[in-house]
Amino acid sequence: MPLAATAWSQQAYELPAPKPGFSFPDKQTLTYAVDWRVFSAGTAVVHFDSDGSRERLSASANTIGAINMIFRIDDHFQSIFDRQRGCTLEFDKQTVEGRRQINSTLKLDYNQGRTFMDQKNMVKGETKHEEAAIGGCLSDLLTGVYYASSQPMEPGHNFVLPVFDAQRTIPVLMKVETREEIKTPLGVFKTVRVHPTADSGVVKNRGDIWIWYTDDERHLPVQMQARALWGTITFRLTGYENK
Repeated sequence: MPLAATAWSQQAYELPAPKPGFSFPDKQTLTYAVDWRVFSAGTAVVHFDSDGSRERLSASANTIGAINMIFRIDDHFQSIFDRQRGCTLEFDKQTVEGRRQINSTLKLDYNQGRTFMDQKNMVKGETKHEEAAIGGCLSDLLTGVYYASSQPMEPGHNFVLPVFDAQRTIPVLMKVETREEIKTPLGVFKTVRVHPTADSGVVKNRGDIWIWYTDDERHLPVQMQARALWGTITFRLTGYENK
């Protein structure tokens, strides 16, 4: 068993608290252009809303043009998490990916120490309900990308985000690798490049992933990239609004 896995098995999974003074956006919309290999493949939009002690993060991803003829995607996600600690409370998704259409709702009850997942296959009409035990404050896959902005980012200073994925708690190691200057449709940004890794789950199955966060207090994710056998997908920030 890897040393990292052994260490994690001996302690409760717990999301690291946001750095002092950090605040999640009150209202914010981020728009990304998505490229697959050399093709313009789609768009993704992420929106934040504060609601008292909770934060609501909504996201959509849609393919465009000829890519729809190859493999159509029309995905919608919503996460609700605690603004003070970052713990995910609910994660909903409606996915249309090729012929696959799945709707699911995941609720995390920290008082009971359990999660409750209800899923429906919209094509086959099949439903299922699953429960699993949890031991501490966790994130979900979508929120984890943006929750990472609340952590200190210095090259060589890594941190771990415990993510609930496929009815399991998986420690995702966020490797803060180096500072880079990158060019996006919004201009040139000084960034910190972070390489998420995991021993299982979606992070492992998507190949090599990198996220470029602005090298400032915001740590805004301005570029994301996944490299796998089926090609490279790149998200580049094209729009940014605070309203």
